[in-house]
Parts: sequence; structure tokens; C-alpha cells
Amino acid sequence: MPRLLHHLNQNAERWALLVFYVMLVVTMFVEVVRRELLAYSSIWGEEIVRYAFIYLAWIGAAAAMRERAHIRIDVILQYCGPRLKALLYILGDLVMFAVAIVAFYWSLETVLVSAKFGSVTHGLRISQVWFLSAVPIGFALLLLRIAQSLIRDIADLRYGRPVFLGNKLFD
Repeated sequence: MPRLLHHLNQNAERWALLVFYVMLVVTMFVEVVRRELLAYSSIWGEEIVRYAFIYLAWIGAAAAMRERAHIRIDVILQYCGPRLKALLYILGDLVMFAVAIVAFYWSLETVLVSAKFGSVTHGLRISQVWFLSAVPIGFALLLLRIAQSLIRDIADLRYGRPVFLGNKLFD
């Protein structure tokens, strides 16, 4: 079981990103072929692409947080010592954690309201909760990855190791 959890910790977002990206590309390709060859397009194809892209963006944000590959301005960090650099990363993670908690709460509120009133999508005619859930799921993943980053950075600071600067998301 620990090996499975380790594998999920390392690759869960990558596999989810792959699934949503393939879904997005295949659906878009089918819709373009249908539009150009058959002069017909569907509403559901556009919706699938839109919602797959939303999931792709939020899961990608969590994956970038894990690898510290998100966009940041780090010119100042080049002139800081290892201890100050670790403290700045910890401060940034704490601020991001607070923002993610607030955003998670409000995005979950939207999902609950949609569930309460039973809203459905226009083309697929399925519950919009499945698609609105992308945002709280993304923020929940972000909170998990920020917590892992905080634990790693505090351990690095405590034991005098250089702070983790990040990896490339896909090699």
C-alpha cells in the first residue's frame, strides 16, 4: 500500500492531465472533422472541450505547485542566502495556503448551490456539479501540495539543506 500511495503522490496529476488532455484533443479533432466534412457540429463537443480544459487548468496548477514550476518572480532569490531563501519560500507558501483556503470555501459554495437547485449543462444535460467541482478539487489539490511544500521547506530550513528550487513538470 505505501508503494501505491508513493506512486499516486508522484504521478496522480500527470495521469489526470494526460486523460483530460487526450479527451480535449480527440473531441476537438472530431468536432473539426464533423464541422468541415459534414457541415455539422454538436453542442456537447464544445462543452466537453470547455470542461476538460477547466479540469486541465486546475489539475495543472496543483502539479506545478508540487514541482515548484508555477510562475514566479525569483530575481531577488538569486541574491539571498539559503536560509533567507527558505524563509521566503515558506512565507510565499503560507500566503498561497491562506488564499487557497478562501478560494476553496467560495468555490465549494458555488458547487453546493448548483447541487441544491439542480442546474444542468445546456448541451450534455447532466448536472453542472460535475463541472463546477473542478475548482474546489483543484484548490483541494493545491492545498495538499502546498502543505507538502511547507513540510519540505521547513525540514530543509531546520536541517540546513538547500531549499528545493523545483523541477520541470514534464521532461
